[in-house]
Amino acid sequence: MRRRAAEFRRPVRRRFSGWIWFVLVAFSLAALLLFLLQHNHRQDRPQQHPFLDRKAKVEHFSKTSLNLTEEIVSATSFSRQLAEQMVLAKAYVIIAKEHNNLHLAWELSSKIRSCQLLLSKAAMTGKPVTLEEAEPIIKSLSSLIFKAQDIHYDIATTIVTMKSHIQALEERAYAATVQSTVFAQMSAEALPKSLHCLNVKLMADWLKLQYLQELSNERRNSPRLTDNNLYHFCIFSDNVLATSVVVNSTVSNADHPKQLVFHIVTDGVNYGAMQAWLLRNDFKGATIVVQNIDEFHWLDESYSPLVKQLHDPEFRAFYFGAYEDVNAEPKFRNPKFMSLLNHLRFYIPEIYPQLEKVVFLDDDVVVQKDLTPLFSLDLHGNVNGAVETCLEAFHRYYKYLNFSNSIISSKFDPQACGWALGMNIFDLVAWRKANVTAKYHYWLEQNADGTLWKLGTLPPALLSFYGLTEPLDRRWHVLGLGYDLNIDNRLIESAAVIHFNGNMKPWLKLAIGRYNPLWHKYINHSHPHLQDCATG
Repeated sequence: MRRRAAEFRRPVRRRFSGWIWFVLVAFSLAALLLFLLQHNHRQDRPQQHPFLDRKAKVEHFSKTSLNLTEEIVSATSFSRQLAEQMVLAKAYVIIAKEHNNLHLAWELSSKIRSCQLLLSKAAMTGKPVTLEEAEPIIKSLSSLIFKAQDIHYDIATTIVTMKSHIQALEERAYAATVQSTVFAQMSAEALPKSLHCLNVKLMADWLKLQYLQELSNERRNSPRLTDNNLYHFCIFSDNVLATSVVVNSTVSNADHPKQLVFHIVTDGVNYGAMQAWLLRNDFKGATIVVQNIDEFHWLDESYSPLVKQLHDPEFRAFYFGAYEDVNAEPKFRNPKFMSLLNHLRFYIPEIYPQLEKVVFLDDDVVVQKDLTPLFSLDLHGNVNGAVETCLEAFHRYYKYLNFSNSIISSKFDPQACGWALGMNIFDLVAWRKANVTAKYHYWLEQNADGTLWKLGTLPPALLSFYGLTEPLDRRWHVLGLGYDLNIDNRLIESAAVIHFNGNMKPWLKLAIGRYNPLWHKYINHSHPHLQDCATG
C-alpha cells in the first residue's frame, strides 16, 4: 500500500516564486556593492561615502506626483540608495546573528528601520527623499557595513549564508503552500454547520411524521417510475440542499415539469433527511423517489471491484485517514472520489432495469434551460452524450491516463478528446448491449495498484465509454464555476447546465461570490428549518 500511495504523488518541482527571485537579484547586487565597498575600504576609507558624491546629479522629482516605485529604480535617487543599503544591511544582520554578534545585528536593524520609516514617509507625503534626510542614514549604515567587513564577513561568507537562507525560505514556503492546500481540501470536504443542522431537523421530521413514510412508500410503487414516455433524471448524492437545487432548477426551467421523474439515491445516514425535504416541498408536480444505497444488496464485493477495495483496511486508511504525508496531493485523497455513491453512475442500467434513457446530473449543477430535448437527440448508436472538454490541451486523454503503460497505450489514442461527467444523456439500451459496466469493472481491476490513473470517476469513464460517446453542443454543459473566476458571462447565460465542479462549492464559504446567486435563487430561504439553522 505504501508503494501504491507513493505512485499517487507528483514529483516535487521546486519553483522560485517572484519574491525569491527578487531576493536572489538583490543579493547579487549586494555582492557587487560589497566588492566596491571593499575596494574603497582598502584605499584608506574615504570620509565621504561614494553614494554621496552623486548629489550633484540627483534628479528633482515633482512633489505632487511622486511615484516611489519609479524613484527606487532610478539610478540617481536617494530612495534607491537607501533601498540598496537596506538589502546589504539585512544580509549582514543574518550573518551577524549567526556569528552571535547581537550588538552589531541590533545596530544594523535599527538603521534598517530608519530607512524604512524614511521611505514610508516619502510614500505617504508624495515627496522624494532629500539629501539632508538620506545622508546621516547612509553614512551610519556605511560605517556599520565597514565594521562588518573588519570582522571578516566577506563576500564568500555572505553568498554562502544567503544561499542557505534562501533555500530554507523556499522549503518553508513550499511546506506552507502544501499545508494551505490541505486545509482548503479539508474545508471543501467538510459539511457546513448549517447543513448539518438542517439534516438533523429533517431527520427528526422523518421519524415523527408518519405520513411522510406512507407517502414515500406510495411513490416507490408509482408506475411513472418505469414509464419510458416520461423524462427520467437520476441524481446520486448525500447533500440534501444541493440535490434540492438540482431538482428545483430542473423543474423551474422545464416546459412540462409534470412529465419529469427524478430518481435519487443517497446513503443510509441521509436517507430520512432527503425524504423529509423532498416530500414536503412542491416541485411543480414532478415525480420524485428516493432510494437508499444500503438496500442495493446486489452491489457487493463479489460483483464490484470497488466495493472489494473499499473493504481493504489499508486502502481505507490511505484514502479516508488523516493527511499525514505533506507530499501527497490532497485532492487525490478526497474520499468523494472513492465513494460508492460517487461511482454509482456506472451501475445505472442495473439500478433502473426497465428504463431506456436517462439524464444523469451531478449534485453540484444548476439547470437553466429545459433539458427534455436531450431525450430526442440522435446519439448515432452511442451510449453516452456529453460535452467535450478538449478546447485546451489539458483535457486530452494523455493528461488523465498513464500512457507509459502498454495496457493503455496499446488501446487508446493519447490525443483523444476528453469529455465532461455531470450532465450526461445515457442510452441504457445501447449501454447494456455494449456491456459498459463490465468494461468499467475490467479497468478497475487493471488499476488495482494505482498505476493507470489517479483517483476519480472520469478516468475509468473515459476508458469505459471510449468510442461510445457522442459529442454535444458546448452550451448544454458549462463547467468551472467551482474554481474558475473568469468564465464569460455570455457563456454562463447561454448554458443549459452550469457546473460548480472544483472545491469552491456554492454551499461553502469557499464559494466564488460572483456565481453564488445562480445557485441560491433555487433555495426556499423562507423554510423554517433553513431560517433556524442560519441563525442558530
